[in-house]
Amino acid sequence: MTARRADDLFIRYMKAFKDSTAHTAVCPACQGETPCVGGASIHERFARLQDAYLAQKKKR
Repeated sequence: MTARRADDLFIRYMKAFKDSTAHTAVCPACQGETPCVGGASIHERFARLQDAYLAQKKKR
C-alpha cells in the first residue's frame, strides 16, 4: 500500500470514528447498545474502516 493510500485510509477511518461517536452521543438507542436504523450504517462503516486500518497496520 502506498503512503498516500495509507494516509487516505487513516483519514477515512478517523472521519468514520468521529461520525460514529457523534451519532452515539445523541442517540439514546445507540447509548443503550440497542440497534438503531439511522446509526447502523454509520457504525458499520466505522467498523469496516477500523478493520481495514488495523489489517494494514499489521502488514507493516
